[in-house]
Amino acid sequence: MSLYRSGKREEAFNALVDSYKERLYWHIRRLTCSHEDADDLLQETFVKIWTSLDSFREASSLYTWVYRIATNEALNFLRRQKVRSALTFAAPLDETLCRKIDSDPYFNGNELQRRLHKAIQKLPPKQRTVFLLRYFDELSYDDISRITGTSVGSLKASYHHAYVKIKEEMQKYF
Repeated sequence: MSLYRSGKREEAFNALVDSYKERLYWHIRRLTCSHEDADDLLQETFVKIWTSLDSFREASSLYTWVYRIATNEALNFLRRQKVRSALTFAAPLDETLCRKIDSDPYFNGNELQRRLHKAIQKLPPKQRTVFLLRYFDELSYDDISRITGTSVGSLKASYHHAYVKIKEEMQKYF
């Protein structure tokens, strides 16, 4: 931010992109289950960051602010997909996301990982987001609270419920 504030905006933005692009890509990809969608949403996220950087007040860390934008972009995308699938009488969104996991040519995990990702996609959006941020991104509840605007206690409950549902889903296969 000091580079940005000193007038070296392009240099600052390039440094920000280099610092966050991979982590944000994987965060968005886990939410959307699609390389193409994650790529598009990552670009939209960075456009939104670029256009909003002037308004960043530094009340929170840059890290949580950037994650919040990426999370909101992905969740808004999923909401639009859910509405679109309802209006066209297509398969429910969780089924569509599970099919994306099966058909993803870039997925390089084993069958256990595939089943884990499918179980995660069956979670309600809030539980899925909390689980992904905590389990895969290894964020603290305090950071997740800043990203989602949800209390730590509520996040802990959401994570616990997500964990129980995933555990039950995974036990079906053993």
